[in-house]
Amino acid sequence: MSELFLKSLSLSHFRSHKKGALTCDARSVALFGPNGAGKTNILEAVSLFSPGRGIRRASAEEMTRRPEAIGWKLSGLLQATNQTYEIDIRSENGAARQVHVDNKAAPQTQLGRICRVLWLIPAMDRLWIEGAEGRRRFLDRMTLSFYPEHAEASLAYEKAMRERNRLLKEQISDAHWYVALERQMAEAGARIHQAREASMERLLDAQAATETAFPVAELELMQSEGAMPATEADLLEALAESRFRDIAAGRTLVGPHRTDMLGTYREKGVPAKDCSTGEQKALLVSLILANARALKDDIGAAPILLLDEVAAHLDPNRRAALYDEICALGAQAWMTGTEAGLFEALGDRAQYVEVTEEAGISSLSAPH
Repeated sequence: MSELFLKSLSLSHFRSHKKGALTCDARSVALFGPNGAGKTNILEAVSLFSPGRGIRRASAEEMTRRPEAIGWKLSGLLQATNQTYEIDIRSENGAARQVHVDNKAAPQTQLGRICRVLWLIPAMDRLWIEGAEGRRRFLDRMTLSFYPEHAEASLAYEKAMRERNRLLKEQISDAHWYVALERQMAEAGARIHQAREASMERLLDAQAATETAFPVAELELMQSEGAMPATEADLLEALAESRFRDIAAGRTLVGPHRTDMLGTYREKGVPAKDCSTGEQKALLVSLILANARALKDDIGAAPILLLDEVAAHLDPNRRAALYDEICALGAQAWMTGTEAGLFEALGDRAQYVEVTEEAGISSLSAPH
């Protein structure tokens, strides 16, 4: 069985870290220290080893250390599929970040093919009760982990939709302006929807196949109105039929960008939005673990997990169960907590790093 983990991580002028370096083994990493010390910044750095804008969805400029604002750099050795990759990610003077893999420039999508990173952060605690956009983003992160090409389909769809929306706002009714854009949207949109549905099936199967301390989350895709066209041809037809209605609205009203993901606590038959705060958190943990198990079946290695302040919101029994499941998976989980005692149940199954801060500069202890 191959392993997927970071063997080293170094940071330069990234967020609160002026300079920092860690050398790790395949075990989980428990980061502990007071609030504001810079623990979550470490998780954000690791999240950038996968495509996208990271756990905070921040711009490259926002990640640079202040007041210097000269840019930042992350470097790491990634063990994946029985080989080691040297990864360098940097941004200079607020410019978009650049990625190098083994000293060669690479697109972000290449990171998605060699590394899988999943995360659960406090901002997601309200996922089930807030707007559909957050749930779509959560679903698409999971879908991307199974299907790296999902990113390309999403970008193609969004680019074509932006152009179509521009025409709609300009009240252009001539069909010739729309045909090519709608064809691109239909092709990419059908791929997006199919990948999302396939990912949900994978998650349900992974939950059903394992005994776990966490509840099973039933998932269902819904449209803000009507039903999602099932095929590329259906979506193309729906876009054409909706054109005059869309002109009146000034935006596209049909397609996968109008999808919502509904969750249900299966054992109780209760919608996730109506569950207690603790139950909602447990459902999210269940989905992240299911995602990790399914990925391990796919690629032969568990993904890297980023769990920010998860331990503090679980009772001791669930916390111990979470650690047991992570270790059984063989995943390198990067976890944060205000004190080392939150990770007591892990024992020597993890490496511990203390994060401190003084005068706005974060410091890291050596893993032990």
